[in-house]
Amino acid sequence: MKLLVSDPLSEEGLKILAASGIPVDVRPGLSEDELCKIIGDYDGLIIRSGTTVTKKIIDAGKKLRVVGRAGVGVDNVDVPYATQKGVLVMNTPSANIISAAEHSLAMMMTLARMIPWAHASVHKGEWKRSKFTGIELYGKTLGIIGVGRVGGEIAKRAKSFNMTMIGYDPYLPQDVADSLGVRLTTLGDVLMNSDIMTIHTPLLPETRNMISAAQFKMMKKNALLVNVARGGIVNEDDLYDALKSRTIAGAAFDVFVDEPLKEGCKLLELDNLVTTPHLGASTVEAQEKVSVDIAENVIAYLRDNIISNAINAPRGQLDPALAPYLPLAERLGISLHQLNGLRPVDKIEVMCSGEIAKKNTKMVTLSAIIGIMKNIVGDNVNMVNAESLAKGKNIKITESKNEDSPVYSNMVTVTITSGKDVRSARGTVFAQKPRLIGIDSYCFEIPLDTDLLFAKYHDKPGVIGSVGKILGENNINIGQMTVGRDTATGMAIMLMGVDHEVPAELVKRISDATGFDETKFIDLVE
Repeated sequence: MKLLVSDPLSEEGLKILAASGIPVDVRPGLSEDELCKIIGDYDGLIIRSGTTVTKKIIDAGKKLRVVGRAGVGVDNVDVPYATQKGVLVMNTPSANIISAAEHSLAMMMTLARMIPWAHASVHKGEWKRSKFTGIELYGKTLGIIGVGRVGGEIAKRAKSFNMTMIGYDPYLPQDVADSLGVRLTTLGDVLMNSDIMTIHTPLLPETRNMISAAQFKMMKKNALLVNVARGGIVNEDDLYDALKSRTIAGAAFDVFVDEPLKEGCKLLELDNLVTTPHLGASTVEAQEKVSVDIAENVIAYLRDNIISNAINAPRGQLDPALAPYLPLAERLGISLHQLNGLRPVDKIEVMCSGEIAKKNTKMVTLSAIIGIMKNIVGDNVNMVNAESLAKGKNIKITESKNEDSPVYSNMVTVTITSGKDVRSARGTVFAQKPRLIGIDSYCFEIPLDTDLLFAKYHDKPGVIGSVGKILGENNINIGQMTVGRDTATGMAIMLMGVDHEVPAELVKRISDATGFDETKFIDLVE
């Protein structure tokens, strides 16, 4: 048994690995080809953000059992393919929560007291006290956009400043907000009434460019905006315009769409923007904790088969026969949640039918929950925390099995309930690939390996051609298409597999041009 560490790891983490008795090689900076040449000798691989674990590397890892990511994000690991190959993927989802919250507060106070500019002035030999008159946090209204784990820690600490706290989080239970002292309200209310706003939402299709020109115009002239969450939530061109024109007073950003910032970036010209190079998790404690946590978890799995903080498996063993149904269930969940929009989810139901119903399908259920919850809380949701995160949002989970499956040998059905609305999606696996075979009462069949354009409409001739024409005019290719019809109601749904994202404005144009009852872009491919 051997372990490879292909990115820098803290000394504390390396000590734990050395003490395990498992031979460990530390070889940072390897290229994909170099890693492929040696990975076949190793049972475990520990990485940070520097190594990208591709299909090629996974295929070359003939003995590979686990990939451990010292950090939260696993976008540099092909998790679906690792799951298909039976490779466990672990991360450290809670190691940097405190660091991110404290950095947000540091940015907030730095901005409020104009520290960067005062510091620069003193170092130029100046002593212009009146020029750098800041504001107190005491008595100000703090708007928290995303009152989750980090946002909740912000709220706990902001109490000591005697701030009035309002928050926007469509998925947070009222009792949790009450316990934090946060008054839940609408995004518009937060934007209009906050003196200081701090962002703590994941980057999702629904949150991309959530703060743009229209939202800046709603803010107070003296408002301050802090973002230590993800680049892309705030439109950076509109941020520049808002700061340049003094539509808002100032901002402090730790994260950006493209990192690192390039020389000549216009944001760096601003005299009311504080910037840091993605330091939210960059504390000694957080760095040590991610290294220690991943070292302990990987060793426990390799030596004792104990699974913890896994992205693609709960505690227990991954049944190879169920492996392809995990990405299926997750994509069914993603599709349903995006069809459901921003409405709170009250209930998630997962049914496994056919031969797979004879197995322990807990992982399938958890995968469906992950697909739904990752659009609520972000990529940090995994097999270990998915159910608890859902229950923390007051979402009821039910599982069922049916060994009879008359049409398909195996089928997974995921249903979500939002108030009085109920939607379901059905899928199966052909040749190890997930396929969508039905939504609500409509039956059809299409692969779940591309982004989808969904439309519900009154069945009539010419609809498909109209949509294809509009997409073609915008250089969006249609790879596959399917239609399901309900002859009793005269309604139909159409799904098109598209090669590129269909922007919201184009979705609206298609809907307006065709008179569709419902039109949605489903973002499946990252």
